[in-house]
Amino acid sequence: MASDEILAALGVGGASAAAHALSLPAEAYGNDPQLEAMWAMKAFNHAEVYFNLISSVDPKFLKLTKLDDKLYSSFRETFKDLDVKLLATDDLKSDQAKETWRLFCNQFEGQVEDFNYGTLLRLDCEKDYTEENTIFATRVQFFAIEIARNREGLNNVVYMSKRSTS
Repeated sequence: MASDEILAALGVGGASAAAHALSLPAEAYGNDPQLEAMWAMKAFNHAEVYFNLISSVDPKFLKLTKLDDKLYSSFRETFKDLDVKLLATDDLKSDQAKETWRLFCNQFEGQVEDFNYGTLLRLDCEKDYTEENTIFATRVQFFAIEIARNREGLNNVVYMSKRSTS
């Protein structure tokens, strides 16, 4: 669903309340479909902005957080052999992976804003966000993996492909 479709589904009143609603703790809500649509729109917009960023700026020069160095070193210490070029769903969602990721992510609570906020992550870093190439991850997982992709030159494919088509 495109962001304009989500906005149309929410209506003007719903869209204007989105910023306030999204700032409240998750426990304040049940399974509210309107809230889920707002979260989906926010996650989609974040993904779109990030992909446009790595398409237009050489990713090796990007600084995503104030803690990029700490995130990267801790990530590579914890996930030495994780292939960030092409992630498998189990790399994030298996029972063993969930436990390892939980310990990794929790160390950044209070340091990374909205550290456990839901974010869209590309499985294959050489491809755009599509239904088949996207997984739901926490913000810390997103930052750790994308910082690794940027530093290891893996997002350069996206940057170079957009440069050659412009």
